[in-house]
Amino acid sequence: MKEQNSIPTSKVERSAKFVKTGIQISSNYLKHYSKKLFNTELTRDELNEDNAADIYKSLSELKGSALKVAQMLSMDKTILPKAYTDQFSLSQYNAPPLSGPLIVRTFTKYFGKTPDKIYDKFDIKSTNAASIGQVHQAELNGKKLAVKIQYPGVGDSISSDLKLIKPIAFRLVGMSAKEMDVYMKEVEERLLEETDYDLEVKRSIQISEACKVLNNLVFPTYYPELSSKRIITMDWIEGMHLKEFLATNPSQEHRNKIGQALWDFYNFQQHELRSVHADPHPGNFLITPEGKLAVIDFGCIKDIPDDFYYPFFSLTSSDFLFDKEQTLKSFRELEMVLPGDTAQQIRFYSEAYTEMIGLFAKPYMYDTFDFSLHEFFVELYGYGEKISKMPEFKQARGVKHFIYINRTNFGLYNILHELKATVNTNTFKPQIANAFVE
Repeated sequence: MKEQNSIPTSKVERSAKFVKTGIQISSNYLKHYSKKLFNTELTRDELNEDNAADIYKSLSELKGSALKVAQMLSMDKTILPKAYTDQFSLSQYNAPPLSGPLIVRTFTKYFGKTPDKIYDKFDIKSTNAASIGQVHQAELNGKKLAVKIQYPGVGDSISSDLKLIKPIAFRLVGMSAKEMDVYMKEVEERLLEETDYDLEVKRSIQISEACKVLNNLVFPTYYPELSSKRIITMDWIEGMHLKEFLATNPSQEHRNKIGQALWDFYNFQQHELRSVHADPHPGNFLITPEGKLAVIDFGCIKDIPDDFYYPFFSLTSSDFLFDKEQTLKSFRELEMVLPGDTAQQIRFYSEAYTEMIGLFAKPYMYDTFDFSLHEFFVELYGYGEKISKMPEFKQARGVKHFIYINRTNFGLYNILHELKATVNTNTFKPQIANAFVE
């Protein structure tokens, strides 16, 4: 992939890039409707593909927050047309890398020396480039290392970038203005943390140590003395990304083993640690030659407060979910049913959310669950798509924690579905306080 020799860092430069993209999208619409004059049966497929390609090209050159939002949207199969999810998902694995001189400049800024003065060997060409940073291979004292380097200006442009992408996201997603504000505020908070590599190293060490009790999981060792606010040095882990692994036609036993490791990893964090790796896109995992699951990125961590945890996960219990009184109590706690709602609205939202969460909670209601079931995902995402088009759901409901908790769990479900894994879902069950359900 062609290297990028510069990256717009000033607000003016980045704004100009968004404006240029907006003009190109307008041109795509004009071209589409001109063709439609002569072909009334013309679908929006070509328009979506053109817009998706233009938006992704622009965001991949800007990198940072804007590209991260595209990556997040690509993980939700119900929000965007397939052309967008296919195009934006490229950022999960590979975006255009930055050139060597820009990388050297970053090392000089944070360490006062070039990478060849820090490591015995340093490959100036990146092995992987994503939304916020890119990874280089290095070696020190005979140990192979992965060095993650943040793109220049990414951490300083989060707020302004999100303001610029908001109109594009608003048009694509169709959220209400209030809901979009809540979404962007929560995303901004997480991205400010995600671009703080000192914080990431600290959290990576804490969570990987806590998760060592789990089977078939591998974590790199992190080196704080070789890391900084914009650079992370960790062990290099050999392995295949999910698509590469699946291309080897692994046995069902191996698929289940990796799927079980994923399920245990996420549910242990949610129900034991109450702090979860909230970025479950496939680019953050590798399957090692020993057949284990390696977790190689802890940039996005979501803490789960008690006032969200208890009412939300109580709904994953079949007995509790079909107790209308207790369910309504949870919906009120979560602000899915609001104080000013009429009796008709209460009934409508209670029934709609009960059906939706009943689908989401289905894996929790069995000792084992087969995530290869196509019908389950058709039903789950079909219902999500249906309510996303209903005017009753255009107002913001639910607290901000839904954004990353839903992203985490639906991202997990999607990976397990790609694996076609059957897992024991009876491990690390939700811990619902007796005081809450009484």
